[in-house]
Amino acid sequence: MTAASDLRFFASADGDLAYRDTGTGAPVVLLHSGFADHRVFDAQIPALAAAHRVIAPDVRGHGASANATRPFRWADDLAALLRHLDAGPAVLVGVSMGGAIATDTVLEYPELVRGVVACGAATSEFEYTDPWTREVQAEQGRALAAGDVEGWVTAFLRFVPGEHRTAGDVDPDVLRRLREMAFGTLSKHAPDEENHHVPMTDTWARVPKIDVPVLTVNGALDGPDLIAEAERLARTVPDGRSVIIEGVAHYPNMERPEEFNRIVLDFLRDL
Repeated sequence: MTAASDLRFFASADGDLAYRDTGTGAPVVLLHSGFADHRVFDAQIPALAAAHRVIAPDVRGHGASANATRPFRWADDLAALLRHLDAGPAVLVGVSMGGAIATDTVLEYPELVRGVVACGAATSEFEYTDPWTREVQAEQGRALAAGDVEGWVTAFLRFVPGEHRTAGDVDPDVLRRLREMAFGTLSKHAPDEENHHVPMTDTWARVPKIDVPVLTVNGALDGPDLIAEAERLARTVPDGRSVIIEGVAHYPNMERPEEFNRIVLDFLRDL
């Protein structure tokens, strides 16, 4: 687990953004999923930092980072951090929302990126179509409308086992850690808070121009639309490939950390 003393802060144009920065070598940036924070990568940071400089930020509005008070884009925040740290070009490794941030950033700031690993994601222009996933999203919406934070988190955690498993099939420590992170991030926000995030557009039209290696990683039990979008990304870029990890859903890095780490380290060695 991360001690408070391990966190550093970048004074962005709209508040302080928290990050970890450890190890030496070519930079690798770890981008966490939505409603979580950099601790999603507790099993990756030491494994990758043995031979790389590992930077693991808390995305704006998450973890120890400031909330937005004005319009912002994920890619702009990350680019500002990388320039502040003189850490580009870097390999971006993202899970879920973090995977979308990685892809968006290579589209907007190709000079700062030398490789992308997107896990459970493609670009940020994504709409869930799978009936089970839409059902869980509706459950989250109802809980949010009722001010039921516990109900929202319970629905959020359904993505961990996925449709074909139950929570009892998942290591309880994984669920505990994600629950803790989700409550921590939710506690930073008011129910009626304005969403200042500015979505990117026309991402898929630009994907064929991505000229760095791209690897997509999905759990075999993840939503079929997520797997399809990831494979579409891998097919569309000039240098892309996809990998499936059996027996897990949306968080293979937490449920199968050794296998996930091996896949990422192999990708890094091939760059």
